[in-house]
Formats: sequence, structure tokens, C-alpha cells
Amino acid sequence: ACARTIYEALSGENNRRLASVGLLDDAGKPRLMREKHVTYLQRGLASLSAAYVSLDASRPWLCYWILHSLDLLDALPSPGVLERCCETLERCQNTPEGGFGGGPQQLSHCAPTYAAILALCLIGSERALTLVDRCALYSFFLAVKDASGGFRMHDDGEVDVRGTYTVVAVAALLNMLTPQLAAGVAEYVLSCRSYEGGFGGEPGNEAHGGYVFCALATLVILDRTADVNLDSLERWLCRRQMTVEGGFQGRANKLVDGCYSFWQGATLAIVERLRRGSKFSLATLDFTTTTTLHDQQRDVLGGAYACDELALQQYILLCGQQLPDGGLRDKPGKPRDYYHTCYCLSGLAAVQHFDKADNLVYGSRENIVRRINPVFNIRAEKVRKSLAFFSAFPSTHGALFHSP
Repeated sequence: ACARTIYEALSGENNRRLASVGLLDDAGKPRLMREKHVTYLQRGLASLSAAYVSLDASRPWLCYWILHSLDLLDALPSPGVLERCCETLERCQNTPEGGFGGGPQQLSHCAPTYAAILALCLIGSERALTLVDRCALYSFFLAVKDASGGFRMHDDGEVDVRGTYTVVAVAALLNMLTPQLAAGVAEYVLSCRSYEGGFGGEPGNEAHGGYVFCALATLVILDRTADVNLDSLERWLCRRQMTVEGGFQGRANKLVDGCYSFWQGATLAIVERLRRGSKFSLATLDFTTTTTLHDQQRDVLGGAYACDELALQQYILLCGQQLPDGGLRDKPGKPRDYYHTCYCLSGLAAVQHFDKADNLVYGSRENIVRRINPVFNIRAEKVRKSLAFFSAFPSTHGALFHSP
């Protein structure tokens, strides 16, 4: 289905039809249907159909997926709508135990906590940033820390790389990544390396795109990437890009899925920064130096990226966009949803902005979305603003932890 969709879009036989629904511009180039995506996303903030009842425990995720997508498209909603999002997230925060549940009065869980914090950081208002009970959240993180060095997703929950990344990422954003939280974390993550070169969710598991991202991003924040075999990891990542479709699969012998445009694509963006000597700084929560590639280097390296970033963008634009009404999806034949809309757009951001001096864009220049910080997956300036805000707050274990 993916190959047929790409062929039909590029063969010229359906140009008039595809242009009429907005997928091709006047020059016949693939186009990001920005306006239709914005309409689809804004509608999701207003109301959801009954089909979304299965995501009742994912309310912070819905806020994050929709708001981040709109932010990448330069279309954040009005202050009134953002205030309603803050109110929803505030009702999901548990006090005094700390953390956020998937909905009001639901169990605190690291995944919706991560989504809630990202959503609040990208909103970026004083109201959003002061909403977080840092001391209670710090106590929750200590409570779910496991003897292995990793973190449980929730009380009596599973220990895996997801929970570990979400805690470390949130702690870094909120300026509370203490030695007590970080103790043993890198060793746990490194124990999840697989023989393939990637990382699994737990020690001994098969390498998987989502877990590979979580593992590497955690090690980046902790400054432990020197312990990673970047050659082996890059090889595993590049083999996940399918030659016919151009998109990424999540693991070996699986189908392409649009969401891995981010999980694999952002991981490759991080790997390439590390290979070119960029350093991640906790003081800025970003890579402090990025080597700009000259034309000769691009010829040798095949571009700014180890994978084919133009083929990936082609997959997202031609196979990922839902016709005729917008929103993005896993692959042709699948329905659109907010999760895939978020991570397809995030994948575009990861590959378009690798080399700051030259955005490599497939199709029209109007297809460019805003730059993300690939370690956190919110816009780079939102990370900087959050860090500046929380840097004024206490960050030591003694100041944050109040024993009962």
C-alpha cells in the first residue's frame, strides 16, 4: 500500500486529484497540509468522539500530542484554551503523593507525568509552570526508584527503560536531577543493550525503536554516551529504514509505522550530533556545539544524516497524511489519530533541522516545521524557557525531599 501510494503521487497520473485535496502544490510538489492538520488538532481540544473513551487514562497524553503538534505548526491555541488545558492537567496531579495520573483521581504514573510536564512546558506560561508540585513529584520519583537503578512506571509497576527515561527527562526539565535520583540509572540502561546494537525495554529484550530512543536520551542527559557503541547503534537504526517506503520500522521484520519517524529519526539525529563532536550540557539542556557540514562532507557522508532523510520526509508527506481532511497516520489504510500526528510531525522536525545552517526539506519550503530539542521532543526554545524558570528553584535532595 505504501509503495502504491508513493507511485500514484509521483507518477503524474493523479496530480489534478491530489492537488485538489491539497497534497500537491501548484508546482506538483508534495505539500504539508498545514491548515487541515491544524483544524483537525484544534477540534480535538474542543471535543472528542465516544471512540476516545479507551484513552480515558491518557488525558495528559492527548493534551501533549495535540499541543505539541500545533506548536510545531506555529498554531498554538488562544490563551483561554491553554488555560483550560492547564486546568485539565491540574486535575490529573495527585497531592500529596505527587505525580500525575492518566485522568483525575487516577494512580500516579510516570508516562502521563512525563506527558503532563511536556505539555505544561510547551504552554510555558507562569500559570503552567507554577502548577507543578516539584517536592511532591520528587518524592514520587524516589518512591518508584528500583534497586536495579531503573524506575517503575507506577507503584508496584514494571521497571523498564520507558519509566527510567520519563523520570530523568522530567527531573532535568524541572531542575531536580539530584545524585540520589541519578544513582545507578546509567548502569541499568546500559544493561538493556541488545546484541543487535540497540536497546530493549528490559535487560535481555529485543531492541525496539521506542526503547532505543528512551535509552539513548537518558544516557545523553546523564553524560554517559561514551559507554555506547555508536557504530553498532547507528547500524541498527539505519537498517530500520525501509528502502521501498522510506519510513522506519520499529524493530526487525516489522512493517513501517509513521510514529517511528520520530522514535528512530530523533535517535539518529542525536547519534549524528554525538559523532560530530556535539556535547549535551545540563546547563542548557541542549547540544552546545553543532558541526555545520560543508558540501564535500555532505558528499562523503551522504547528507547531514546517516539515513535517507528525504525518503523519510517523502513517506511522511505522501503516506502519512490523511486525505482529504488532514491528520497523520501509521500508514495508508490506517486511520489518523493524534499520537501519529504528533510523532510524524516530530519526525519531520528531527530530520529537517539537523544541520542548523541548511534545512533539508522534501517538497516545498513551506513544509518546514519548527525545530525541536530531540532529547525532550518539545521546541528548543520551550526547553530553554522552562530551564530558566526552574533554575530559580531549589534543586538539592535536602531541599526537595521532605520525609514523612
